[in-house]
Amino acid sequence: MKVGVLTGGGDAPGLNAAIRAVVKRCEKYGFEVIGIRHGWAGMLNKETVALKYEDVKNIVGRGGTILKTSRTNPLKSPDGIERVIKNFKDLGLDALIAIGGDDTLSVAKALSERGLNIIGIPKTIDNDVSETDATIGFDTAVNSAMEIIEKLRDMAESHDRVIVVEIMGRHAGWIALHSGLAAGADLILIPEEPFKIEDVINFVKRKIEAGQKPIIIVVAEGALIADYKGPITKDSSVDQFGHVRLGGIGEFLAKEIGKAGVETRAITPAHIIRGGPPTAFDRLMATRYGIAAVDLVKEGRFGVMVALRSCKIVTVPLSKALEKMKSVDIELYNEAKTFFE
Repeated sequence: MKVGVLTGGGDAPGLNAAIRAVVKRCEKYGFEVIGIRHGWAGMLNKETVALKYEDVKNIVGRGGTILKTSRTNPLKSPDGIERVIKNFKDLGLDALIAIGGDDTLSVAKALSERGLNIIGIPKTIDNDVSETDATIGFDTAVNSAMEIIEKLRDMAESHDRVIVVEIMGRHAGWIALHSGLAAGADLILIPEEPFKIEDVINFVKRKIEAGQKPIIIVVAEGALIADYKGPITKDSSVDQFGHVRLGGIGEFLAKEIGKAGVETRAITPAHIIRGGPPTAFDRLMATRYGIAAVDLVKEGRFGVMVALRSCKIVTVPLSKALEKMKSVDIELYNEAKTFFE
């Protein structure tokens, strides 16, 4: 049995832990493991590397992915899927484990529907893949963002400033909400609930009049301004999955608050929260995902994604996992509003 494994989309802490687990479990069953480099681009170009546990046993604590990654989408090429299918067969693969977010898994689903033996593992710092409590990288990103927000508060207290921290989160505000709450942010703005600029300015003024400074505002990069067409973007270009490059909402909001005569600074940690060693939670969850994925290969169960539900590893059809994006429950956001008063 020959098993391929790839990592696609944005990098995330914990990917290497999953790769390590896949290799170890495969060796237990006597399976050969082939790493596909650079995500789906590697399946298009046959970029592979043999993986042995001796070579990966110490990567559990490393951030990023030793297999590299890309945002290549075979579905965008006229013959992309056919090339992947041909290369799958040419490489002699019996199964492929795809580790990624909804974009990577959407390709996995398409290949599964064409008859290939595919298993998905959910990875994205945004935590927006449905049917699972958590995705690889989310916990580490939250902890990194929390630490940054806390450090910025120290600076803000010294200068009595308003600080706007822009945190990654294209369509879902999971990182902004969790890190903001954990760091004691005064206001958190997420894509799930559009906001008005005037409401934010009035909030800041009320806090200042009440004698409060500093003020920390956390805003997800995809947060939407009411009556404003779409999210704030850096440019109009899109990647192969149709995503525009978001960014700038923090600076935009800081300038608007500044117009009201309040000294405000905007900080954007951006990709910093993707890097560094994964947390213990991400390492353990990714390890369990990797083991479970290989067990599914052994059982001959394909077209599914492993998931975390109430601390247990379960499986769900790829089609079910991709039916919709997992967004922040408004009830949860309303709980957070307890601290926005």
